[in-house]
Amino acid sequence: MKVALTIAGSDASGGAGIQADLKTFQALGVFGMSAITAVTVQNTQKVYDIQEIKPTIVRDQILCLFDDIDIHAVKIGMVASIPLIESIADALKKVNPPPVILDPVMISKSGYRLLNEDAQAALIAHLFPLAEVVTPNIHEAEALTHKRIHSMNEMKTAAHEILKLGAKKVVVKGGHLGGDDATDILFDGHTYMELRGPRIDTKNIHGTGCTFSSAIAANIALGKDFYSAVTDAKTYITGAIQHSLSIGKGCGPTHHFFDLYEKANVTV
Repeated sequence: MKVALTIAGSDASGGAGIQADLKTFQALGVFGMSAITAVTVQNTQKVYDIQEIKPTIVRDQILCLFDDIDIHAVKIGMVASIPLIESIADALKKVNPPPVILDPVMISKSGYRLLNEDAQAALIAHLFPLAEVVTPNIHEAEALTHKRIHSMNEMKTAAHEILKLGAKKVVVKGGHLGGDDATDILFDGHTYMELRGPRIDTKNIHGTGCTFSSAIAANIALGKDFYSAVTDAKTYITGAIQHSLSIGKGCGPTHHFFDLYEKANVTV
C-alpha cells in the first residue's frame, strides 16, 4: 500500500489540518501518517489560539517515520515559525524525501495569522527548494509575489514568479478570484494549464485548501504525473464540496468520504 505523510497542524474541529489530510489520504486509497507541528484552538467559526510543538519533536517525528516506513509522498501544511520550518527542512534533507507538496498556509479564513510574518522568507528559503509542488491560493500568491492578482493572466504571471522561488511546479488556486468557475493555474516551468471546476454555492468550505493539497499528494504517491494528480484532486475536492456538511455555527467542513457514503447508501 502507498503511504503519505502530512506535516501540519491539528484542527480540533476535524475539518482542516492533519485531520483533513488523513481523511483525504484514506479516501483516495493511501495510508496516512502525521507529524504534528502545532495544536490549534479552533472550531468552524474561527481560530482562537495556537500552541506550536517543540521543533526537535517535529523533526524527530519525521525522522523516526522515515527510519521505519517507506513513504511515497509528503504534504506540508501549517508551519508557523522559523524554528519549525528549519527543523522540517533539516529532517527532510537527512532522508532524501519523496515528492513534497507544500501548501503555504498563511492566514485562516477568519483572519488569524498561521504563518508568522518573519517566517515567510524562511519558508521560501528552506522549504520551496524541497517542494515538488507548491499550492498557494490567490491571497497567498499575492503575498509571495508582492503583487495583486485580478485575472487569469496575472495568475499565470504569479505562477511563473513563484516557480522562480525554488519549487519545481506550481498550482495557483483560483477559488478566491470570483466568476462562475473556480479555475486553477498549473505550471511546470514549460506549460500552463487552466483547470476549471464549477463554483459551488455553499459556505461549508472549511479545509478545502488542506484537502486539495493532500489529494495531490495522495495521487502523486499513487504514481500519477503532475497534471493527472492535480486534475484528479480537483475532481475529488469538487465532490467533497458538493457534499459538504452543515456542522457547527460557522463554515462547515467538506465531506471527505462522500463517495464511500454514496456507495454504502448512507445519508448525512
